[in-house]
Amino acid sequence: MSPIVEFLLGPLSYPFMVRGLLAALTVGIVCAVLGTFVVLRGMAFLGDALAHAILPGVAVGYLVGNGARGPLFAGALLTGLFTALSVGALTFRRQVREDSAIGVIFAGMFALGIALISSVRSYTVDLAHFLFGDVLGVAPGDLLLTACLGALVLLLLLAFYKELVVMAFNPILATTLRLPTRFLHYLLLSLLALTIVLSLQTVGVALTMAMLVTPPAAAYLVARRLPSMMGLSAGIGAFSALSGLYLSYYVNISSGAAIVLVCTLIFGLVFLFSPSRGVLRRRRHGPHSPKIDSTPLAP
Repeated sequence: MSPIVEFLLGPLSYPFMVRGLLAALTVGIVCAVLGTFVVLRGMAFLGDALAHAILPGVAVGYLVGNGARGPLFAGALLTGLFTALSVGALTFRRQVREDSAIGVIFAGMFALGIALISSVRSYTVDLAHFLFGDVLGVAPGDLLLTACLGALVLLLLLAFYKELVVMAFNPILATTLRLPTRFLHYLLLSLLALTIVLSLQTVGVALTMAMLVTPPAAAYLVARRLPSMMGLSAGIGAFSALSGLYLSYYVNISSGAAIVLVCTLIFGLVFLFSPSRGVLRRRRHGPHSPKIDSTPLAP
């Protein structure tokens, strides 16, 4: 067996690595596809707030289920949906600025989560993997749940794709066309909360936002149309998940951190060397090179 084949197939001889790989690929693709709308609509801060606001649900689920995964994920999902809908209700009619509403709810929920977690004596051991991810600890039931939730998110995005695209590029046109803008707003928030819960086991609360934002941000620097951006973003997310997991196996570092580091490295390379928007393009071609393409993304 050649060294390359042994390098690639060696980790896959362990069932936990296979499950972790499948879970990481699912999360990488789902986060990257949904993250396209997060980037286009400028919802990165909201996503980060949601990722941290589910902590009370994680703590309550842990206390109720005595450490069982089912109640823990259910608590995280309910808390995420509650937070998303609360932010949506406060900001939909512009009664409160979105950043203010996010800041208030995020701070309150995060503080409640810390208070509840600190009441668990062994929280530093039992709940740490939900903060930083534990993809190698994915059980068969966790993998099935991840696959089902990921498929649900992708199917809903496909079902409402045209409406979400109009909302992302021209909210005024969406209102003029009498699209159900309020429903679409809440739907996107709910899908964001669902995806964050989906990512808990893989990259954890602390790193989920990177998987939602970094792949589509890198794809935006290359793609000219939205379908291309979504496809490239999904490819970056999947490659980051795969290579990050191998990196964590061979270098012995946190799997979630390794996945995000690969993602960030790809963004840095695209930011520097993108043929259409890379910052080093003009230096490479000299002072008489054409200007960097600033054409906005098209639907």
